[in-house]
Amino acid sequence: MYGVDAFIITIEVDVGQGTQFFMVGLPDSAVKESQQRVEAAIKFYNYHMPRQKIMVNLAPTDIKKEGSFYDLPIALAILSASNQVHIPMLDQYLVMGELSLDGQLRPLRGILPIAIEARKQGFKGFILPKENAREAAIVDQLEIVGVTNIKEAVEHLNGKISLLPCSMIPEKTSSNQNEYEVDFSDVQGQENIKRAFEIAAAGGNNVIMIGPPGAGKTMLAKRLPSILPPLNLYEALETTKIHSVAGKLGVDAHLISARPFQASGTPPYGK
Repeated sequence: MYGVDAFIITIEVDVGQGTQFFMVGLPDSAVKESQQRVEAAIKFYNYHMPRQKIMVNLAPTDIKKEGSFYDLPIALAILSASNQVHIPMLDQYLVMGELSLDGQLRPLRGILPIAIEARKQGFKGFILPKENAREAAIVDQLEIVGVTNIKEAVEHLNGKISLLPCSMIPEKTSSNQNEYEVDFSDVQGQENIKRAFEIAAAGGNNVIMIGPPGAGKTMLAKRLPSILPPLNLYEALETTKIHSVAGKLGVDAHLISARPFQASGTPPYGK
């Protein structure tokens, strides 16, 4: 992630003569520690960590890599490079997920902007933790495959099993978009400030409130959204991306319109 936008990291693995494990491409500590998580996870499902020289390259190499997004793709790439599994379609999918020591996948944050980028880059599908699948399914024309462990990911990619893609269920998505616990009409008095708020809401202007504690600044600010116009699809998508990156978008929460987002034709994501 860079801000609220995503960019693609390509993981390359080479298994050759030697006994050491190398990871290059500016990984941070969390990424480097994936070696131990990956080794424990693949052993749990009766695969093995090659006792050879393993070189993992995270490209592009000039961007610092952070977080635990890379566990699952590194594990799949090692299994493929060491000929333990045959995954012919691996390069057609965007893959991400944090592995536990028993090979289970933990949910991640920031999934929505990553799914948007996957759609823009022309990937066939997106393999990710099952808990995040509904959030990614907001993006259409992208096969969203939620998996619970590394074995499911391997068997889906090599065709042994066929997991049904997740699709967004258009319910409770926009019907309550303009429902608020508080309302602007609750404010008594404060006529000058209310007039300023109305002008700002109508013109899309900024507001700064200065005053002593207890003057009503927070109370007014909480009620300002109740007089703002509904978000259009693009505005709602940008807002949802912020919630996604912050980890505040629940698996059942959809802040955008009920129709799926189309990457092509919606600026600035159109090709």
